[in-house]
Amino acid sequence: MPLRGKGMLITSMDVDPAEEDDFNLWYDREHLAERVAIEGFIEARRWIAEEAPTKYFCTYSTETFEVLNSPAYQKVLANQTDWSKHHISRFRNPGRVVGRITVSRGQGRGGVLGVVRLRPNPSDDQSALREKLGELLDPGMLLGIISMHLVEGDPELSKTLTNPDASSPGAGDWYVLIDGSDLSAVRNLMNERFQNPGAEVISTATYRLLWDLAKSDL
Repeated sequence: MPLRGKGMLITSMDVDPAEEDDFNLWYDREHLAERVAIEGFIEARRWIAEEAPTKYFCTYSTETFEVLNSPAYQKVLANQTDWSKHHISRFRNPGRVVGRITVSRGQGRGGVLGVVRLRPNPSDDQSALREKLGELLDPGMLLGIISMHLVEGDPELSKTLTNPDASSPGAGDWYVLIDGSDLSAVRNLMNERFQNPGAEVISTATYRLLWDLAKSDL
């Protein structure tokens, strides 16, 4: 089935190599479980770069977009553990996207992820762009491609935890996520189908899955 839920939090970062072992232990033993336990969160998936601007990438699915600005989520953000404060304050090149899942096509999830970051022109018809992307996101019978999704970033909520008052020209970017089983297939699809998708392509990236955690696992 396509992605469950209508909201997604996307985070990305690099880390100090000297802190990397403890960073990964924090993520794997505390952080993912803490986030997935929040009311309305469905699952989290951790990724590591194959070819990407940042080494680590994480996606969190939520039942609704509103969960990502809910009192339950805000309470957790306001009461970070000491371990969380230590690592979050040391993120390098941090990215944080709070977005709506507006298209999700295919069946199942893959162990390889392609990410195409798009920047729509505010003056263009976003409904028409969404419709065009919806057609491009059909995995059909493509070998090695499992499912594809569109996440539309919210410019008001997409701010880093370390500098929440800073605005970014890319806070409202859209993200095409390609779940695949074959890295070459994902790369080829990004190069062929998303060269001219109707909005400026800011970056592309490929990741492989480290692990995932669902609410039912807790």
